[in-house]
Amino acid sequence: MSVIRKLAALGLAVSTLGGVAQAEELVVYSARQDHLIKPVFDLYTEKTGTTFKYITDSEAPLLARLKAEGANTPADLLITVDAGNLWQAEQQGVLRAVDSETISANIPAKYRSAEGQWTGLSLRARTIAYSTERVDPAELSTYEALADEAWAGRLCLRTSRKVYNQSLTATMMESIGVERTTEVLQGWVNNLATPAFGDDTALLNAIAAGQCDVGIVNSYYFGRLEKADPSFPVKLFWPNQEDRGVHVNISGAGVTAHAKHADEAVAFLEWLTTEEAQRVFADVNQEFPANESVAPSEEVASWGDFKRDDVNVEVAGRRQAEAIMLMDRVGWH
Repeated sequence: MSVIRKLAALGLAVSTLGGVAQAEELVVYSARQDHLIKPVFDLYTEKTGTTFKYITDSEAPLLARLKAEGANTPADLLITVDAGNLWQAEQQGVLRAVDSETISANIPAKYRSAEGQWTGLSLRARTIAYSTERVDPAELSTYEALADEAWAGRLCLRTSRKVYNQSLTATMMESIGVERTTEVLQGWVNNLATPAFGDDTALLNAIAAGQCDVGIVNSYYFGRLEKADPSFPVKLFWPNQEDRGVHVNISGAGVTAHAKHADEAVAFLEWLTTEEAQRVFADVNQEFPANESVAPSEEVASWGDFKRDDVNVEVAGRRQAEAIMLMDRVGWH
């Protein structure tokens, strides 16, 4: 069933946007996999006639490309993951400020650039995953508690080179201070059961295989494995519910500084923050909508409600360099 028919079945209106003359084509540089963004592109094309050309790559090459192309870039929008990456794009001058009442109304300020240069589109929780066979969830409480001796030889982590862990560390530094964060990260490193993994999927499979009992992962990686195997012997735990809450980060987008179709790009970005687009975007990615008036999918909702950390995600970028140095200092590689 097509995305359009699915939305029609849900009773969601698919109407033509008004007020903005749509470009024949918008060029998008995207660090998200094609299958995760194509459904929303297809829906927008159906609604407006606007088509898309998108170039997919990892974050660093895309930013380098935008920087090198300068005013000659064909890109109208940048879509990427993690506020740290979006903050870096803003600092490198490859995005433009967008003053949009629609975006401001739909997306909380803590998930947006203070200067209007980017906005979150979906949320992911970086939380604790645990073995259902070897861990009683009553044993779990906070990120910090994973540094306790009780978890010696039982913890798995992803490499510190991944921006997701850099952002987690940066926000911890903001919330609990550098000294306490250093103690926690040192405890994590001391408790490792294996060398750090290159990706969250491998980490989750390691928990399932008995190489370790707990780990820290992005929620949607768990969702993909659970969807493929409902009996997957790992579950998510929401830590720090008695204090600051679970660390959340974003996938997001911004209009490029030299967009050739800036008005149309803004119109598309605004639409991405609406209920109609948020349902598709978050459901396909098994993430949480950034628009808090939109409920998550049934599958994502089944993981349970939780308190989120309210720290502004811009901290992930602002303190990224400091976080990397701290992680290196404690031997998290």
